[in-house]
Amino acid sequence: MSFASLRDKSLIFLPALLLIGGEGGAYYAYGQQYADILARSGITLKVQPTAGSLENIKLLRDDEAGVALGLMQGGISNKELTPSITSLGRIFIEPLWVFSRAGTRLEVLTDLKGKRVAIGGQNSGTAHLASQLLLANKLTQGAVDVAYIAGQRAIDALLAGEVDAVFLVLAPKSEMIRSLLRNPAIALMNFKRAEAYTRNFPYLNKLILPQGAVDMAANIPPADIALVGTSAALVARDDFHPALAGLMVEALKEVHRDGDMFQRIGEFPQVIDPEYEVTADTERSYKDGVPFLQRYLPFWLASFLQRKFLLILPIATVLFPVVKLAPMLYNWRVRNRILYWYGELKKLEASINNDPANEHLAGHMAELERIDSSVQAITVPNDYSDQFYHLRRAVRLVRGRLEAAG
Repeated sequence: MSFASLRDKSLIFLPALLLIGGEGGAYYAYGQQYADILARSGITLKVQPTAGSLENIKLLRDDEAGVALGLMQGGISNKELTPSITSLGRIFIEPLWVFSRAGTRLEVLTDLKGKRVAIGGQNSGTAHLASQLLLANKLTQGAVDVAYIAGQRAIDALLAGEVDAVFLVLAPKSEMIRSLLRNPAIALMNFKRAEAYTRNFPYLNKLILPQGAVDMAANIPPADIALVGTSAALVARDDFHPALAGLMVEALKEVHRDGDMFQRIGEFPQVIDPEYEVTADTERSYKDGVPFLQRYLPFWLASFLQRKFLLILPIATVLFPVVKLAPMLYNWRVRNRILYWYGELKKLEASINNDPANEHLAGHMAELERIDSSVQAITVPNDYSDQFYHLRRAVRLVRGRLEAAG
């Protein structure tokens, strides 16, 4: 189903489908929170687990897949590669963690040469990012033994000595990350060249994990550690309905406004996106917040009225000058009718003056009767009563003159 149909049908009966990463991860938890928030407005948001960001892009580009939204790791695609996808904003920081066993010397990524490395699941955003960084260090498949395993499975492989290092893209509050940081047998790589990575990969940010931030009493970590990270985006097909986009923006604000170790309170979500286009409707939602009608009415009713208003507005723009001119036109017409019979009466008086012998007296009287009956049939507003009775008085004066001549 194409979500272009949302433009023409009742919003409340058409569910949106959100693509997230693996079930049980942070993406999945966020997706469930979005669904709960949209449910308050009568909108069904179905959350579908996927293999990761690369699969999300593929499904979002597929007109037959029937999906509307996807959570996307930074660095996966951009507006040149996927012009049919727009952004609803950057929503949180995703640090890249590279862990190794404590006895493994790992100061720069080139130290991974000849080692076995877990870089995340196939088609995942973690694997995509890890592959780019390894390639930048000329670590191709022949130079490093890549294992496409992710999450707890990758951590178990590291602890068991089956791999030498793991790449993880997880939130700092993840229990897996906190457990690894507290494990004395595991070391976190310090990205000494973090700034260089941000210059070569504009979607990357330099992050600092401060000394003692994980556990101040135990002083974990024992020193500041530099990391690199991306910012996740919520993206949508370009036919996603703007009313639903505004509702999603409010959900993003509610879920992601709290800060964490790498972002301050209120820093996210952000309307600026370095990779995807942000529509004018989405920018307006960030700037203006909830539309006025949605503050007091159910979402479906507010959306219906808003759409009707958008249809009526152009018509009203045309009709307003006409409505404004209508009283003026009516007054002009009433005044013009009174003046017309004044003119007829003046012509009759001119004819009477040109007939001093009263040879055409009967004709003059007939003309006066015509004028008098027409004047009495005039309907005028109260504002013109004085002019109307002045006209009636003028008719009586002419009648008196003709009767005196007869």
